[in-house]
Amino acid sequence: MPSTELDRAYDLCKRINAHHGKTYYFSTLFFPPEIRRSVHALYGFVRYPDEIVDNPQPGDDPRRGLTEYRDATRMALKMGRSDNPVLHAFADVAARYRISEQYPLAFLDAMAMDLTRSRYETFDDLKTYTYGSASVVGLMMCRVMGVTNEQALVHAHDLGLAMQLTNFWRDIGEDWRDRQRIYIPQEEMRRFGYTETMLANGVVNDAFRDLMRFQIARAREYYASADLGMSSIPPRSQLPVKLARHLYAQILDKIEENNYDVFARRARTTAFEKATAFVRLRMSGAS
Repeated sequence: MPSTELDRAYDLCKRINAHHGKTYYFSTLFFPPEIRRSVHALYGFVRYPDEIVDNPQPGDDPRRGLTEYRDATRMALKMGRSDNPVLHAFADVAARYRISEQYPLAFLDAMAMDLTRSRYETFDDLKTYTYGSASVVGLMMCRVMGVTNEQALVHAHDLGLAMQLTNFWRDIGEDWRDRQRIYIPQEEMRRFGYTETMLANGVVNDAFRDLMRFQIARAREYYASADLGMSSIPPRSQLPVKLARHLYAQILDKIEENNYDVFARRARTTAFEKATAFVRLRMSGAS
């Protein structure tokens, strides 16, 4: 494709990010232009198959669609281009930053799990899924930002996990209503005395609140681990990463403020809160 078509491919990824990931998109605005463009391409790459799996159109076969996308991804990475504009932009990023094929394919493996699995017995089982669905995204981001420190990659893994767990606990009601999917480990539901029937009926009782306190505390532990790796990020990219981390962690605060009712009230940050977080980080010296 001519460069103008590549530019249009990147612009499409930007629009996909702006439409589907408003909190994350706000954070990307503070990356340097070239990194920002690449981050939008990464978002476009992961959002496209997520839509195939979670929001298929009438008559669509998600399994076939995901298989075709996987094949197209491998071809795009091999050829450095694609007729699919999202994959064309992603292939350009992968080539420039030498992103290993194992990362995007691990992500697509996780998307395939969503087609065959709707429950996870233990947290370790869930982490197998989140490695592909979230942590590898953080690892690809590290390539784009120029992070090479091995220990920093561990913390990037934990940031991806923390943000994914935040999404899970925010979307418990939606995931059940729309997909009959439960990401809370089954073993932990039993431990706290909260049943699937209760979840299906949107019951927010003491057992559920205790269960959510446990889940939120664990997510915060992963955010704390992620904080240890922030200094390894090149200064010009620290602010947007810290901002995304702060805004996602704030969703956990919102869940608590809503008295853990994730069924009737969606936990979200306002535009004012996003702007306030940016100003505070700037004043604290974040690059």
